[in-house]
Amino acid sequence: MADATGALDLPDLIPARMLNEFAYCPRLAYLEWVQGDFADSADTVDGRHQHRRVDKESGNLPPPGQLPTDQTDVLHARSIYLSAPKARLVARIDLVEASGGEVSPIDYKRGEAPDIPDGAWEPERVQVCAQGLVLEENGYACREGIIYFVASKKRVAVPFTDELRARTLELAARMREVMSATEVPAPLEDSPKCPRCSLCGICLPDEINLLRLGPDGHPAECEAPEPRRLLAARDDALPLYVQSSGSRVGKSGEELVVTPREGPKQTARLGQTSQVSLFGQVQITTQAIQAALGRGIPICYFSFGGWFYGMTAGQWHKNVELRRLQYRFAESPTVGLALARAFVATKIRNCRTFLRRNAEDVSSQAIDMLRRLAEETDACDSAASLLGIEGTAARVYFENFPRLLKRPDDDGNLAFDFDGRNRRPPRDPINALLSFAYAMLARDFTIILQSVGFDPLLGFYHRPRYGRPALALDMMEEFRPIVADSVVLNAVNTGVIQRGDFISRAGSVALSESARGRFLYLYERRMDELVTHPVFGYRISYRRVLEVQARLLARHLAGEIPEYPGFQTR
Repeated sequence: MADATGALDLPDLIPARMLNEFAYCPRLAYLEWVQGDFADSADTVDGRHQHRRVDKESGNLPPPGQLPTDQTDVLHARSIYLSAPKARLVARIDLVEASGGEVSPIDYKRGEAPDIPDGAWEPERVQVCAQGLVLEENGYACREGIIYFVASKKRVAVPFTDELRARTLELAARMREVMSATEVPAPLEDSPKCPRCSLCGICLPDEINLLRLGPDGHPAECEAPEPRRLLAARDDALPLYVQSSGSRVGKSGEELVVTPREGPKQTARLGQTSQVSLFGQVQITTQAIQAALGRGIPICYFSFGGWFYGMTAGQWHKNVELRRLQYRFAESPTVGLALARAFVATKIRNCRTFLRRNAEDVSSQAIDMLRRLAEETDACDSAASLLGIEGTAARVYFENFPRLLKRPDDDGNLAFDFDGRNRRPPRDPINALLSFAYAMLARDFTIILQSVGFDPLLGFYHRPRYGRPALALDMMEEFRPIVADSVVLNAVNTGVIQRGDFISRAGSVALSESARGRFLYLYERRMDELVTHPVFGYRISYRRVLEVQARLLARHLAGEIPEYPGFQTR
């Protein structure tokens, strides 16, 4: 939380590991320590593996006066946790080596020892020096530390010189100052440190630096470098869908086990699962829920017809600062309207592009009308006027939607009729498909927004309503035509979904269980499809685009970039 001056209330003691991160990159330390962001990479996973032995507490570190004085008598103690209130530092030391009445902290690093005069980079030397300062404040004599590089199996001695001690305390003081401020440190510029950083997909250094240059990203007086694609194009983990009525989801080892009422069991590795979606009467065990939440895997619940009820997730993201900004700006008519205009204008332009690319014989009047409505949105001065403009644009778009349906039946007629948008419940197959696709998109944005640190229930355009993910609905506006509507057209125009795949009850229409599985396959294939980002120029999947856009919104609210850049297809 922040105090009356706006400064953040942080822990009194700085962890030695965080001091390492701050010396490496102040923004990295801020994201991890203040905002609670973290993401694994191959390096961090391997680092934990290399630490598996020293992370286990073992051995005994006697009080300072009881240390062995003989140089040949060496004691080792692993995973020692100590604090130093005067130095305002705290450390969990991998290994403490004691002999001759003195101790040396030993810090394990996964990589190879660098070929530089000091034997180790400054962040590593500062970290082990901080550990030495903690040991000294607890009464131990400590003249040097050791950094052990696992890959090269080399011990590098780090003498605790007056210069290194002063530098360590200077960085600690500077870190308290920077971390207590409400402004996020600026990203590094075109730094070679960024590609190996596990938080590059959260930090978005090149993207933020590009957008910080000006509202259009390319002011005349400065040439912006082309952003590097530092984040992975796709996510290795995939959603797990369970829709067979009577199925049960349990856990066995590192796998989720799906046991249907009839048929063989199916398994999914927890490490390769991004989310679990349960439809209708599907049970899940407490053990499976705990295993999923412990790995950050949300569990989403849907009705049999595909209505998104909500989800079970682990602890809220630690970034309270972002939610405070969200709550404050949600009450600001100026900020809320500006964001609402951005969402709606981009949606209308994407609808226009979608019709131009895919509709047969679409009228030029409709295309021109959508262009004018998008321009009117940019200049709209009230929420009521914006609702009216969006409603008009939706009417024009869906009036021309039948022109997108291309597959005729045996008599030469369209296989599916569409006479305007209807919902709650949908009364025809096309509307049933649209509603289901929108529910999937709302689910994905709800998960992403919560993982970034937002409250998905509080939006800027859609007003709060009990149980409605208003912010998810805000952000999915620009993706409705290019993701959800695109999947629907692909399903019906290619014959993957046919008339006999629907169930009608009391005027309500829904997909059958088997057809829903085919439709979900098309939806996931679309989300995994690579697309060129219109602002940054690199290719990433649509699912990754959703995350990037959510993080850009967070950076806009934090004041790092002047505007939220919508995802507008070309």
